[in-house]
Amino acid sequence: MPLPSPTGQPDSSRDWFVTAPGRALLDSELASVHTALLERPGQYWLWLAPDAGTLATALPSHGLRLQARADDGWHGAVRCALPLPLANESVATVVVQHVVAGGRDGATLLRECARILVPGGRLWLFALNPLSPYRWRWSGNGVGASEPMPWRRRLRAAGLQPEPVSRGLGPRWRIRAEADLQPGPGLRAAWLLRAEKREIPLTPLRTRAPLRIGGGIPAA
Repeated sequence: MPLPSPTGQPDSSRDWFVTAPGRALLDSELASVHTALLERPGQYWLWLAPDAGTLATALPSHGLRLQARADDGWHGAVRCALPLPLANESVATVVVQHVVAGGRDGATLLRECARILVPGGRLWLFALNPLSPYRWRWSGNGVGASEPMPWRRRLRAAGLQPEPVSRGLGPRWRIRAEADLQPGPGLRAAWLLRAEKREIPLTPLRTRAPLRIGGGIPAA
């Protein structure tokens, strides 16, 4: 039985992403990932990826890219486990690309992402679509897939506000990159859901009673 990874996914699931069907999917997501990393120029980003070979081109500065590993956590410029070695509210963009599963481990990772995001920062979540014909390409490889709705609840539970509509991307059946985005997952191999960390005031503002001027006429 495969060892569980720090994200809750079995290690064999990440092996699928180095196959031809898996590479086609990651290539489909490459443009969206790059858009995410460039969204806040000059601010720090974090990219949690399933495969060390993804996006061999130059990356924007001020960022950290880590690959999930089953044996001892995350590998990249640093090696670490959860909690992530990053300060509270220090990262403007977090990309979570096929490295988080449901359950306690996945919830822990989402809370960590929320912790390090600055107010107004955004998390980009990529996951596989269980309704896509492309699911036959990953069947039997330990790869988990889920519809967006459960992830909306998990993101809210972590303190993030998801967008109302997810976006579908990736191939439908043929093994080829398809980077265009569509509203909703449809039959695409994967979907993208973005969520924002909202800034909450420390002290709720009281509703001020209207000021009454002689004669009992209220004034705003």
